[in-house]
Amino acid sequence: MNSHGHEYHSHHNHENTDMSQSDKMHNEHSQHNHHDHHAHMVADFKKRFWISLIITIPVLVLSPMIRKFLGIQQTAFNGSIYFLFVLSSGIFFYGGYPFLKGLFDELKSKSPGMMTLIALAISVAYLYSSAVVFGLTGRLFYWELATLIDIMLLGHWIEMESIMGASKALEELAKLMPKSAHKIFNDGNIEDVTLDKIKSGDTLLIKPGEKVPADGEIIEGQSEINESMVTGESKPVSKKIGDEVIGGSINGEGSLKVEVKKTGNESFLSQVISMVKTAQESKSKTQNLANKAALWLTIIALASGIITMIVWLIIGKDFNFALTRAVTVMVITCPHALGLAIPLVVAVSTALSAKKGLLIKNRNGFERARNIQAVVFDKTGTLTKGEFGVTDVLTFDHELGKDELIKYAASIEVNSEHPIARGIVKSIDKTFNVENFISIPGKGAEGNVNGKNIKVVSPGYLEEKDIKIPDPEMEVDKGKLNAKEKIEKLSGEGKTVVFVLVNERLAGAIALADIIREESKEAVAKLKGLGVKTMMLTGDNEKVAKWVADELGLDDYFAQVLPGNKVDKIKEIQKDGTIVAMTGDGVNDAPALAQADVGIAIGAGTDVAVETADIVLVKSNPQDVVSLVNFSKATYKKMIQNLIWSTGYNVIAIPLAAGILYSFGILLSPAVGAVLMSLSTVIVSINARLLKV
Repeated sequence: MNSHGHEYHSHHNHENTDMSQSDKMHNEHSQHNHHDHHAHMVADFKKRFWISLIITIPVLVLSPMIRKFLGIQQTAFNGSIYFLFVLSSGIFFYGGYPFLKGLFDELKSKSPGMMTLIALAISVAYLYSSAVVFGLTGRLFYWELATLIDIMLLGHWIEMESIMGASKALEELAKLMPKSAHKIFNDGNIEDVTLDKIKSGDTLLIKPGEKVPADGEIIEGQSEINESMVTGESKPVSKKIGDEVIGGSINGEGSLKVEVKKTGNESFLSQVISMVKTAQESKSKTQNLANKAALWLTIIALASGIITMIVWLIIGKDFNFALTRAVTVMVITCPHALGLAIPLVVAVSTALSAKKGLLIKNRNGFERARNIQAVVFDKTGTLTKGEFGVTDVLTFDHELGKDELIKYAASIEVNSEHPIARGIVKSIDKTFNVENFISIPGKGAEGNVNGKNIKVVSPGYLEEKDIKIPDPEMEVDKGKLNAKEKIEKLSGEGKTVVFVLVNERLAGAIALADIIREESKEAVAKLKGLGVKTMMLTGDNEKVAKWVADELGLDDYFAQVLPGNKVDKIKEIQKDGTIVAMTGDGVNDAPALAQADVGIAIGAGTDVAVETADIVLVKSNPQDVVSLVNFSKATYKKMIQNLIWSTGYNVIAIPLAAGILYSFGILLSPAVGAVLMSLSTVIVSINARLLKV
């Protein structure tokens, strides 16, 4: 990063993210102190600015040029010129220290840039003016030196505040955790303990309205939990026994007992903070472009300054005039705004995306997302929920409606732990009371509901009992297919079909499948609208894959693909140069996520820290892939706008500083040059903050 603050404090270099294992603990420690480090820099620039500004007042009062401008001819007092030298020396060495230190660091690393330019400008002004004090014929530039340093310090202070402001949203995450937790001991006693006393396997009591102290699983109770500050999900999420809770989320009106699963650095919140910081500190290709631009701008500034001085000397102007023009050129060409152009957009974009549930782990992957041409989705858990749900209900009894049929079935299945049974139970809110429940091994279950004998059975049971599906002429589904054909079609789609018998008479059928997420269809449609191809990769069978692909309108799909072969499929799509994003749950899909141009892990709660992914979608919502593409485009656009502004203004500024309009009476002083340069910095800062998700 060519950012001023990092050059000043060169020993705090966060750029190298390729760490050996032995460096990781040190890096975690430095990340922990990241906020304090920036706060220290802000305070330092602020202090230097105010002290330098106070000393600048007598410098201005004593400067011959200012006194002449105000119509005061005589000197302030005998020896005032030497007092002026002392004051200006204080400003130069104290206020100018960050820039002089930056000059040394840049030359040491052989990467001259912004600090080199500022240091050269103030050094030339100081050394020349000091020579004049001690005998050289010429004019004093102390007032320009003082105001230039003041403006530069103010600019750095404002910029560091901006970077701090953009990062504060992330630091606020750490404040989400409560200070203590109600720990339930084996003897049933409850005691309040600090979070560092909690370990995996502990049981905690979470009262209504309290913050969840750690990641865990509900073992007793149910409630609505507000996860908006963690995942960006605005609606409270209903939670019951077996569901996971995230540390930092807020419990609703129910009381919960939770078994702790993860604490400390393993927790979801810690992983979010760590990932976002890593993303903020990682180099991007656009940042490298900015650094190259800064180097060229340095060369242009030095060359322009020297050429300006030579040209004015040749024309016949005195050395003071030529030097003033050269100094002004070097000041106004400083890549001050350029050093901020990309880092600010990076800071703002990472903070904004984290708020919206898009966690950027790799900046380069995020920047590539704007050029995605094809998105390959994993099926189970990504496009689908990864759990059985009811997709179709057929009734063969005119007296029994679909709602009543499924309620009878759910009332029986509520006593079973089978995934199919759970899928039926989840489809309704309330069940009937059941008497005389009996399991039919391998075939289903039965019981008495409202005085009727209800059986929920497999096709095998019908065959065994020789129960026929109703007359083929019986029409269902708006007359398109009869009952038997409809069931065959459902089975052909890979769905599981169970039958409901009422008093030994076949009353209907229920089809279940891995439920397609409601958001998946809209996500696919939006991606197509962006000109992006949509594909699916699954280990599931051909029938199921085709049904999901048809339902969502995918461009292509690959069925019965083993985890190890997913990489080959990604390579196959990439073969013709297509830029591919792989979206999966980050477990079986890890190799494919790594192979893809952009790896996107979908996983809510504690599964978000997927090492191989470039981006993690917290909310498990496929529509966030669309948001990612759009946000990547918006971020890149802001970066390019900032690069153009921070370098392009020099096309006008350099000739003005060199004195091209001198014949019209227009000349820019070094201080005015500094103001114009700082103005470009402010514009770059504002432009970065206008970035929207």
